[in-house]
Amino acid sequence: MNPYLAGIGLGLVLLAAFVLVGRGLGATGAFNSVIAWAVSTVSPGHARSNEFIAGYLGDGTSSPLKSWLLFEVIGLFAGAMFSGLLAGRAKVMIEKGPRVSVRTRLVMAFAGGVLMAFGAALARGCTSGQALTGGALLNLGSWAFMMMVFAGAYAVAYFVRWQWR
Repeated sequence: MNPYLAGIGLGLVLLAAFVLVGRGLGATGAFNSVIAWAVSTVSPGHARSNEFIAGYLGDGTSSPLKSWLLFEVIGLFAGAMFSGLLAGRAKVMIEKGPRVSVRTRLVMAFAGGVLMAFGAALARGCTSGQALTGGALLNLGSWAFMMMVFAGAYAVAYFVRWQWR
């Protein structure tokens, strides 16, 4: 899709989220509500005593199905699959460079995902929430965060570029 049209569309979706739900976009809350629900199912006492998890439980009868963010993430996956199917690009494969093994690619992707999840927990939000919602609200911390994301990516790119050559 044309990136300018996609940007306008994303901006309209963000505006609709603010108008209809009173919140911006982000994915971390959906995963956190599912994890909090799972922990409270297995160990309710631990879930209530953990300040982070308890914040997602509300009155103690919370279900991840009460979180609109869960439906946002499900819609994100469904929309991506639909788009891939329409464009004829939906297939199971592992993107990698010619000089790296599948195992190395998967290990590095998993390690990157763990680092991003840890960073999202520290930042109290994912990159989409920080960049889209915080950026749209002109939040200085969100703009600084995104600048550091790009700076960190450029700094690390030199060390992993060999995989794609």
